[in-house]
Amino acid sequence: MEPVILVMLSLVAIFALIMLHVPVGIAMTVVGVVSFGLLANFKAAFSLLASEPASIFGTVDIAVIPLFLLMGSFANAGGLADDIYRLASALVGRWRGGVAMATVIGCGLFGSIAGSSVATTATFGKLALPQMRDRGYEPGLAAGTVAAGGTLGAMVPPSIILVVYGVIAEQFILDLFVAVIIPAILAVLGYLAAIWIYGRRNPDAMPTPMPAPRSELREAARNCIPALILFGTVSGGIYGGVFTVTEAASVGALLTFVISLLRSKVTMEVFLGALRESAANTAMIYISIIGASIMTYFVGLTQVSDDLARQLAQMDFPPLAVIGLLVLLYLILGAIFDEMAAMLITLPFVLPVVTGLGYDPVWWGVIMLVLINLGMMTPPIGMNVFLLNRLAPDIGLVNIYRGVMPFILADLFRLALLILVPSLSLFLVGRL
Repeated sequence: MEPVILVMLSLVAIFALIMLHVPVGIAMTVVGVVSFGLLANFKAAFSLLASEPASIFGTVDIAVIPLFLLMGSFANAGGLADDIYRLASALVGRWRGGVAMATVIGCGLFGSIAGSSVATTATFGKLALPQMRDRGYEPGLAAGTVAAGGTLGAMVPPSIILVVYGVIAEQFILDLFVAVIIPAILAVLGYLAAIWIYGRRNPDAMPTPMPAPRSELREAARNCIPALILFGTVSGGIYGGVFTVTEAASVGALLTFVISLLRSKVTMEVFLGALRESAANTAMIYISIIGASIMTYFVGLTQVSDDLARQLAQMDFPPLAVIGLLVLLYLILGAIFDEMAAMLITLPFVLPVVTGLGYDPVWWGVIMLVLINLGMMTPPIGMNVFLLNRLAPDIGLVNIYRGVMPFILADLFRLALLILVPSLSLFLVGRL
């Protein structure tokens, strides 16, 4: 069978299995092994089931995944998200839309601890959404703010998605964390601008601001000291060269456990629950990485991606137009399939094309992260939106999508800016 036809059939088979609710990692593993066997021989194909997992488990960088997941679980149990939100609310609550802005800022700060979009959305869906609704915010806007702010959990380093990308694309994870700093700041500023503009155009959607007294601000700042110490230790240790990323994850997990323990928040039930949750999520991510690794091995053997990159170069097709088509493809896939699945399935094909056009794989990792976050909000399968719909079913799915629309527009503007000006992602990497 021709390699191109085999690759196309493999993609169809993977998407078909996913639509049958087969986990993406298992779907990619099964299809990758069978396709490799048809292309070469099945003895070599089955050997991948031993060699690829061994290679993945032997990668030091991947150890940060369960550690960051543990850090997020303990931080949530210790009430750090509540402390961060109260401080942000006390700081910006005096402005119209201040509570919504506080939610965005709080999500960004908590994301530097949690590393997960879903975890951040779930936490602030329970914490901030009721407060915004009680204060008279338009329900759709309140839910949309949490859905958009939740994506900052994956955007702000440390990001689990960037770790997965770094392992599969064989990129230095610290470079990815540095590259996403400016885009993450732009994301927060874009969301704050979207709230301000929406408030100007629809003043009835937001209540009159209520400035916090100085005593409340001082108390919120005092309660937030442990969270700020944790953030400074982990992020400062990584970017200051004190820790490697893995060491910082270990220190962060231990520190959040100690903080929660000192606050009497950790019972045996909470401790075991955090371990179970982290273990389950880690297993799912590891299986996905192994499946993507097997598919990468198979696609590399076919040389289809390299041939496509060479053909595009010979056709003298503008590189920016190719990137635009890939972005459009991911926006469509993100509206149909799980966003992480779309990245894992397509990365073995797409990354050689992107690098063949002369683009930096670190920059493409940032673009992929923005696209995945967009998929968390866009219909018909926006995971953050569906999560909030389960938390507050009375708001309605249509109203949540309507409320998240200003943030989607802000993200599309940011995406275009990052594509047209790659130095926004690569500037700090070169400096640090």
